[in-house]
Amino acid sequence: MSRYRDSITKKSRRYGFSILENDKEFSKGKKRTYAPGQHGQRRRKLSNYGEQLQEKQKVRFMYGITERQFRNTYAKAKKIKGITGTNFLVLLESRLDNIVYRMGLAATRAGARQIVNHNHVTLNGKKMNIPSHICNPGDVIVLKEKARKNVKVLESLDGQVSTLEFVKFDKKNFKGEYVRHPERNELNQNINESLIVEWYNRLV
Repeated sequence: MSRYRDSITKKSRRYGFSILENDKEFSKGKKRTYAPGQHGQRRRKLSNYGEQLQEKQKVRFMYGITERQFRNTYAKAKKIKGITGTNFLVLLESRLDNIVYRMGLAATRAGARQIVNHNHVTLNGKKMNIPSHICNPGDVIVLKEKARKNVKVLESLDGQVSTLEFVKFDKKNFKGEYVRHPERNELNQNINESLIVEWYNRLV
Protein backbone atom coordinates (compact mmCIF):
# COMPACT_ATOMS: atom_id res chain seq x y z
CA MET A 1 0.00 0.00 0.00
CA SER A 2 1.42 3.39 -0.97
CA ARG A 3 1.79 6.28 1.45
CA TYR A 4 -1.31 8.45 1.91
CA ARG A 5 -0.92 11.80 0.12
CA ASP A 6 -4.43 13.25 0.32
CA SER A 7 -5.91 15.71 2.83
CA ILE A 8 -4.76 15.15 6.44
CA THR A 9 -7.69 17.22 7.68
CA LYS A 10 -10.09 14.82 5.99
CA LYS A 11 -8.51 11.88 7.81
CA SER A 12 -8.52 13.73 11.11
CA ARG A 13 -12.24 14.39 10.74
CA ARG A 14 -12.84 10.77 9.79
CA TYR A 15 -11.22 9.48 12.98
CA GLY A 16 -12.06 12.38 15.28
CA PHE A 17 -8.36 12.60 16.08
CA SER A 18 -5.68 15.17 15.29
CA ILE A 19 -3.27 13.42 12.93
CA LEU A 20 -0.89 16.40 13.30
CA GLU A 21 -1.17 16.22 17.12
CA ASN A 22 -1.82 19.95 17.40
CA ASP A 23 -5.60 20.14 16.84
CA LYS A 24 -5.11 22.69 14.04
CA GLU A 25 -7.40 20.59 11.86
CA PHE A 26 -10.23 21.38 14.27
CA SER A 27 -9.44 25.03 14.99
CA LYS A 28 -12.52 27.17 15.53
CA GLY A 29 -14.11 28.47 12.35
CA LYS A 30 -11.69 26.57 10.12
CA LYS A 31 -12.93 23.02 9.64
CA ARG A 32 -15.94 20.96 10.59
CA THR A 33 -15.31 18.51 13.42
CA TYR A 34 -17.60 15.75 12.18
CA ALA A 35 -16.65 13.10 9.62
CA PRO A 36 -16.49 14.06 5.93
CA GLY A 37 -19.09 12.99 3.41
CA GLN A 38 -22.84 13.29 2.99
CA HIS A 39 -23.57 11.24 6.10
CA GLY A 40 -20.62 12.44 8.17
CA GLN A 41 -22.76 13.71 11.03
CA ARG A 42 -24.52 10.38 11.49
CA ARG A 43 -21.82 8.35 13.20
CA ARG A 44 -22.70 4.79 14.11
CA LYS A 45 -21.30 2.95 17.09
CA LEU A 46 -18.33 0.89 15.96
CA SER A 47 -17.98 -2.84 16.52
CA ASN A 48 -14.88 -4.19 18.31
CA TYR A 49 -13.42 -4.90 14.88
CA GLY A 50 -14.18 -1.34 13.75
CA GLU A 51 -12.61 0.18 16.88
CA GLN A 52 -9.43 -1.84 16.42
CA LEU A 53 -9.17 -0.96 12.74
CA GLN A 54 -9.80 2.73 13.38
CA GLU A 55 -7.13 2.86 16.11
CA LYS A 56 -4.59 1.19 13.84
CA GLN A 57 -5.37 3.52 10.96
CA LYS A 58 -5.26 6.75 12.93
CA VAL A 59 -1.85 5.90 14.43
CA ARG A 60 -0.51 4.79 11.05
CA PHE A 61 -1.60 8.05 9.44
CA MET A 62 -0.21 10.02 12.37
CA TYR A 63 3.27 8.61 11.80
CA GLY A 64 2.76 8.73 8.04
CA ILE A 65 3.97 5.24 7.17
CA THR A 66 2.73 2.44 4.94
CA GLU A 67 0.82 -0.61 6.16
CA ARG A 68 3.84 -2.83 5.51
CA GLN A 69 6.15 -0.59 7.55
CA PHE A 70 3.55 -0.40 10.31
CA ARG A 71 3.12 -4.18 10.47
CA ASN A 72 6.87 -4.81 10.37
CA THR A 73 7.39 -2.37 13.22
CA TYR A 74 4.73 -4.19 15.23
CA ALA A 75 6.46 -7.52 14.54
CA LYS A 76 9.70 -6.06 15.96
CA ALA A 77 7.86 -4.75 19.01
CA LYS A 78 6.48 -8.23 19.79
CA LYS A 79 10.03 -9.58 20.05
CA ILE A 80 11.07 -6.99 22.63
CA LYS A 81 10.67 -7.81 26.30
CA GLY A 82 7.95 -5.77 28.00
CA ILE A 83 4.54 -4.42 27.04
CA THR A 84 4.04 -4.89 23.30
CA GLY A 85 1.85 -1.82 22.79
CA THR A 86 4.30 0.49 24.56
CA ASN A 87 7.26 -1.05 22.76
CA PHE A 88 5.44 -0.46 19.48
CA LEU A 89 4.96 3.25 20.15
CA VAL A 90 8.57 3.59 21.31
CA LEU A 91 9.82 2.07 18.05
CA LEU A 92 7.63 4.47 16.04
CA GLU A 93 8.98 7.40 18.06
CA SER A 94 12.54 6.16 17.50
CA ARG A 95 12.34 6.48 13.71
CA LEU A 96 14.82 9.03 12.39
CA ASP A 97 12.13 11.12 10.67
CA ASN A 98 10.17 11.28 13.92
CA ILE A 99 13.24 12.34 15.93
CA VAL A 100 13.89 15.12 13.40
CA TYR A 101 10.25 16.17 13.83
CA ARG A 102 10.51 16.08 17.64
CA MET A 103 13.65 18.22 17.45
CA GLY A 104 11.55 20.93 15.79
CA LEU A 105 13.28 20.98 12.40
CA ALA A 106 9.96 20.40 10.64
CA ALA A 107 6.37 21.34 11.44
CA THR A 108 5.08 17.91 10.39
CA ARG A 109 6.43 14.39 10.16
CA ALA A 110 6.05 14.56 6.39
CA GLY A 111 8.33 17.60 6.37
CA ALA A 112 10.83 15.79 8.59
CA ARG A 113 10.79 12.79 6.25
CA GLN A 114 11.62 15.10 3.35
CA ILE A 115 14.55 16.59 5.26
CA VAL A 116 15.99 13.11 5.84
CA ASN A 117 15.30 11.95 2.27
CA HIS A 118 17.13 14.96 0.85
CA ASN A 119 20.32 14.20 2.79
CA HIS A 120 20.03 17.24 5.04
CA VAL A 121 21.05 15.49 8.27
CA THR A 122 23.87 13.36 9.59
CA LEU A 123 23.54 10.64 12.20
CA ASN A 124 26.51 10.27 14.54
CA GLY A 125 28.62 12.14 11.98
CA LYS A 126 27.66 9.90 9.06
CA LYS A 127 25.33 10.34 6.11
CA MET A 128 21.85 8.92 6.74
CA ASN A 129 18.90 9.42 4.39
CA ILE A 130 16.63 6.58 5.53
CA PRO A 131 13.61 8.00 7.41
CA SER A 132 12.64 4.61 8.85
CA HIS A 133 16.04 4.07 10.50
CA ILE A 134 15.53 3.25 14.18
CA CYS A 135 17.65 5.49 16.38
CA ASN A 136 19.16 4.48 19.70
CA PRO A 137 19.51 6.58 22.86
CA GLY A 138 22.68 8.63 22.57
CA ASP A 139 22.43 9.08 18.81
CA VAL A 140 23.32 12.58 17.62
CA ILE A 141 21.54 14.19 14.66
CA VAL A 142 22.95 17.33 13.03
CA LEU A 143 21.40 19.47 10.31
CA LYS A 144 23.87 20.04 7.47
CA GLU A 145 25.15 23.53 6.78
CA LYS A 146 23.38 23.89 3.43
CA ALA A 147 19.95 23.36 5.06
CA ARG A 148 20.37 25.75 7.98
CA LYS A 149 18.98 28.71 6.05
CA ASN A 150 15.98 26.83 4.73
CA VAL A 151 12.91 29.01 5.29
CA LYS A 152 10.64 26.16 6.40
CA VAL A 153 13.24 24.87 8.86
CA LEU A 154 13.70 28.32 10.38
CA GLU A 155 9.93 28.88 10.59
CA SER A 156 9.49 25.55 12.32
CA LEU A 157 12.25 26.31 14.84
CA ASP A 158 10.78 29.75 15.54
CA GLY A 159 7.44 28.13 16.35
CA GLN A 160 9.00 25.44 18.52
CA VAL A 161 8.51 26.28 22.19
CA SER A 162 10.26 23.21 23.55
CA THR A 163 11.01 19.59 22.74
CA LEU A 164 9.91 16.57 24.73
CA GLU A 165 12.37 15.50 27.42
CA PHE A 166 13.58 12.40 25.60
CA VAL A 167 14.96 14.62 22.82
CA LYS A 168 17.17 17.68 23.16
CA PHE A 169 18.16 20.20 20.51
CA ASP A 170 20.74 22.99 20.36
CA LYS A 171 19.25 25.64 18.04
CA LYS A 172 22.54 27.53 17.84
CA ASN A 173 24.45 24.57 16.43
CA PHE A 174 21.50 22.78 14.81
CA LYS A 175 22.45 19.69 16.77
CA GLY A 176 20.13 17.30 18.56
CA GLU A 177 20.33 14.12 20.57
CA TYR A 178 17.96 11.24 21.19
CA VAL A 179 18.53 11.18 24.93
CA ARG A 180 16.47 8.15 25.93
CA HIS A 181 13.46 6.08 25.00
CA PRO A 182 10.20 7.94 25.71
CA GLU A 183 7.93 6.92 28.55
CA ARG A 184 4.32 6.11 27.76
CA ASN A 185 2.98 9.15 29.64
CA GLU A 186 5.05 11.44 27.39
CA LEU A 187 3.28 10.23 24.25
CA ASN A 188 -0.17 10.95 22.85
CA GLN A 189 -2.77 10.05 25.48
CA ASN A 190 -5.52 9.77 22.86
CA ILE A 191 -3.98 6.58 21.49
CA ASN A 192 -5.20 3.21 22.75
CA GLU A 193 -2.38 0.94 21.64
CA SER A 194 -4.01 -2.13 23.19
CA LEU A 195 -6.60 -2.01 20.39
CA ILE A 196 -3.79 -2.17 17.83
CA VAL A 197 -2.32 -5.18 19.62
CA GLU A 198 -5.73 -6.85 19.55
CA TRP A 199 -6.05 -6.07 15.82
CA TYR A 200 -2.79 -7.77 14.89
CA ASN A 201 -3.30 -10.66 17.31
CA ARG A 202 -6.56 -11.58 15.56
CA LEU A 203 -4.65 -11.85 12.27
CA VAL A 204 -2.20 -14.43 13.60
